[in-house]
Amino acid sequence: AGAADYIDGLLGAFLVDPPRIFAGGPFSGRHGGDPGFERFTPLTRHQELAWRTRIEGSQGRAEREFNGPVVGLQEVYREGLARLGADFCDVDGDEQDRRLDAVPAFKHLLYEHACEGTYGAPEYGGNRDCLAWVAIKFPGDVQPRGYTDEEVSGRV
Repeated sequence: AGAADYIDGLLGAFLVDPPRIFAGGPFSGRHGGDPGFERFTPLTRHQELAWRTRIEGSQGRAEREFNGPVVGLQEVYREGLARLGADFCDVDGDEQDRRLDAVPAFKHLLYEHACEGTYGAPEYGGNRDCLAWVAIKFPGDVQPRGYTDEEVSGRV
């Protein structure tokens, strides 16, 4: 459902301006209102510092190392994917499981990001055509329409 595209967009968030961190709004346009989610909002100076540190790591820069060195998500993915091996997609499922189990922290991160990319808002690159939402019968963001009393109470 596009989880890999979501992860790619997250790791490359600062390749575009404004960065693909916070989708705009107030509405997606899926249930009325002007679609604003596809326009990403500029970050404040502090938000940019925090997100660059999270994604790119501290890279020896003093302003990013006030709490010590930080390994960014880009490096975590480079190292994790290297540990899985270039032939990861070609080996059988048992071997894939063995390799994933050998890198538990990376396996956890992959799972977290796969869930975000599969079930998150499509504006972030995953959940293509809202297919995951359809599969779990989630209507997605329904503003400005909102939910009816029946939908909230489960009497639909």
